[in-house]
Amino acid sequence: MIFTIFGDYIRHYGNKIWVGSLIQLLKEFGHNDQSVRVAISRMMKLGWVNSEKKGKKSYYYLTPRGVSRIEEAASRIFKLDPHDWDGKWRMLMYTIPEEKRHIRDELRKELLWSGFGSSSNGCWISPNNLEKEVQLLIEKYDISSYVDFFVSEHKGPQTNQSLVDRSWPLKEIEGKYEQFISTYSKKYIISKSTVQSGQMTDAQCFVERTNLVHEYRKFLFTDPGLPKELLPTMWNGNHATLLFGQYYKLLAEPASRFFEDVFRKDNDLSHKDESYDAVDHPMIVK
Repeated sequence: MIFTIFGDYIRHYGNKIWVGSLIQLLKEFGHNDQSVRVAISRMMKLGWVNSEKKGKKSYYYLTPRGVSRIEEAASRIFKLDPHDWDGKWRMLMYTIPEEKRHIRDELRKELLWSGFGSSSNGCWISPNNLEKEVQLLIEKYDISSYVDFFVSEHKGPQTNQSLVDRSWPLKEIEGKYEQFISTYSKKYIISKSTVQSGQMTDAQCFVERTNLVHEYRKFLFTDPGLPKELLPTMWNGNHATLLFGQYYKLLAEPASRFFEDVFRKDNDLSHKDESYDAVDHPMIVK
């Protein structure tokens, strides 16, 4: 939830927030003071955020690693149209020794997050341009001695679609999209009526939009973001992204208004990105 609030709000306002303001925002979701402090402390130990003192107040901001992860996530969350494929496959092969098993396990998690799939041990593939992400992972875990990375074409004898079917559980992912559509299509209809009639408060819009993004971002851990040439013809992920975009824009103005009301009290509002428009999100593909 803190990642979601940093990604959707704080990073557009100078990337820094007083912990008291963060606590006030998260109280809207039922989280108490202690749980927020424990969570932000854990994020700091993991290298996602850092802190600084101003008088008696503690302020938290994303580290370069945290910014990189947020930007990668945002580019996938708000890129609502499937992209064209260049016909190339990216393949990462590794043989990491058993004494470095913890690195191997962490690397697998990172590869899944980035959208890689695997049909055999130690071999991961993706049709997406992830050269930069792979290089960062190699440097992060210092594993250049154990990996080989290829950009190549698949020459068969089986089809590209067969390769996809063996590497990613697309039917399972579609089932999760169906659940999302079923839940949020009903919420959207109700919220559209209550927002337009003025019966939904800014705080309620903030909670609903944050929950929407928080729920939708879970697909980053399951959906590899395949190009349209490799997706089923009736891919319901397209319907889910359309619904997400419409619902997000409906709640954008009142949600951002609430965030600013909380933020302006003990933070520096002058660092707000003047080009940021909550409704016309820069990463939402038209």
